[in-house]
Amino acid sequence: MASGSETIYIKADRNIEVTKPDVTLGDVLKISCVNPSVAAKVKSLRLLRFHHTDKKHSSRIAVSILKVVECIQEVYPNADVQNMGEQDFIVTYEEVKTAGGVVHFLKAAAVVVTSFIGAAFSIMTFNNDVDTTKLFGQIYELITGSASDGFTILELTYSVGLTIGILIFFNHFGKRKFTVDPTPMEVEMRLYENDIQTTLIEDFARKEKEMDVDKQSPYGSHRT
Repeated sequence: MASGSETIYIKADRNIEVTKPDVTLGDVLKISCVNPSVAAKVKSLRLLRFHHTDKKHSSRIAVSILKVVECIQEVYPNADVQNMGEQDFIVTYEEVKTAGGVVHFLKAAAVVVTSFIGAAFSIMTFNNDVDTTKLFGQIYELITGSASDGFTILELTYSVGLTIGILIFFNHFGKRKFTVDPTPMEVEMRLYENDIQTTLIEDFARKEKEMDVDKQSPYGSHRT
């Protein structure tokens, strides 16, 4: 064992997925230390072990960074552990499954069809509410002096402009993005994920099921 006066930097993301039941610090953290042997040892320390997932055993746990510090300082009591990431994070155990190409394709197709129908219904509902057809007819007659037949330059430019506006707003067409900025859908998904993760962590803490110092872990000892 090295002299314990090492500075160890650790960084955890807020949500981590693992594919093996025995979870080490290296599986859930980014670890840096001037002494590579210390970093390698810290990465190999076991944090927790997931049991077989069923109704009695959860496949997800919230972990306090203090538990990680405690785990490291059991081996390196004098180490200076610097946390550069989250104070609490979620570890989710997912068994490795063979990807089903057909199933994934059908799911994607269902999402596309549902989104298309929903968007089309929203646009038609809006047009109905404001009576776009009547409005365009009045504008056309006011400008040209003749009655609209229902398909004029106004309807054509409105349809083209609506399509272009949707593409610009969502910043996406097929696999191509017009700018490097995230799309509104991506932003909303990230906000939703953050809300879910915050709720999970607070729920674990409220029920006193979070893996923390001075608590008996339901996943057993973290010792190697």
